[in-house]
Amino acid sequence: MSILHIVNKSPYERNSVALAVDYMRDGDTLLLIEDAVYTVMQGGRAASIIDGRKAVVLGPDLAARGIAKEKMIDGVEVVDYAGFVDLVEASDKTQSWL
Repeated sequence: MSILHIVNKSPYERNSVALAVDYMRDGDTLLLIEDAVYTVMQGGRAASIIDGRKAVVLGPDLAARGIAKEKMIDGVEVVDYAGFVDLVEASDKTQSWL
């Protein structure tokens, strides 16, 4: 059973990203939206939190925060709103982390 873990809080404000990663199992996906997209910035201390995990970020939220794809760590997929819906449909469950 796969779970889509959705996080919207900055890793510099709360520990939601770290908690979600701790609960992830094989086949799960981490979706970073809103301020959680700061997690994927190169050189940021939070980037190591998602190391080795399947991580996806919402492209419009990256753009809203001025984060260019070139400033992201490797291995993170960028999706649009339709891709967000596809992730939800492909998962058995979703879990939002506040």
